[in-house]
Amino acid sequence: MTFISPKRLAGVGLAAALTIGLAGCGAASDAGSTDAGSGDVQTIKVGALAIPAGELLQWVDENLAADAGLDIEYIEFTDYNTPNTALVDGDVDANLFQNTTFLANFNTATGSDLVSVGEVYLPVAAFYSDKITDIADLEKGAKIAIPDDPTNEGRALEMLAAEGLIETTENPSTLNDVTSNPNDFEFVEIENASLAAALPDVDAAFVTISFALPAGLKLEDAILVEGESSKFFNVLATTPELENDERVQKLYNLLLSDEAQAYMEETFGDQMIPVTK
Repeated sequence: MTFISPKRLAGVGLAAALTIGLAGCGAASDAGSTDAGSGDVQTIKVGALAIPAGELLQWVDENLAADAGLDIEYIEFTDYNTPNTALVDGDVDANLFQNTTFLANFNTATGSDLVSVGEVYLPVAAFYSDKITDIADLEKGAKIAIPDDPTNEGRALEMLAAEGLIETTENPSTLNDVTSNPNDFEFVEIENASLAAALPDVDAAFVTISFALPAGLKLEDAILVEGESSKFFNVLATTPELENDERVQKLYNLLLSDEAQAYMEETFGDQMIPVTK
């Protein structure tokens, strides 16, 4: 079974995506304007990684948006570092790639005030390995690759702590929050997009759905899977000025519609859990 939609905009880098987006529709501040001959259709620019949010946004645009008088212009990003900056700069009107913890960390680090419109789905994360089939089989001194951003690094550490493999502070975010490492695991901090590629060089690696699916990793292959009780649901984020914008509210309602939530389950299975499930 393949999860990757043939409709996704594959291989488009951030610079190219922004260039095309800006050339086609002008600055994001003008995105709500109505094109000649388009009636009452309103355009909204939304940034996201290609999988799964990008595919979801394109599906909603092709199947639901027109009836709501909305045109969703999807801008693809390839990492977790730039979508919020683009939102602050006005290159997009909203983005869909992060949880509230990530958003709060960004605001604190940059002095920004981006806001969450609401939760949409849980992109289930997991630990994978080319060498073992169960997390309990990790040997003393095993090398474990984890994300290098505070939110997902803490998320990975929490999963290991829940298995009793390490101990951490209540809300870990970095390796400094590991209070006990009885197995002397060697943690390697790697940028999210490179974690799947690091699998041959480590004993286990934490990979989120955005990078697991393109790498062909499925939950049935994982050695430890995040539970549905996770607090890391992804949210639709925007600026305070656009939080109550009609376009943003329309988009959020479409994302929470029965049709969109069913699409997530049918397309991504247990790797993407709709918030309404």
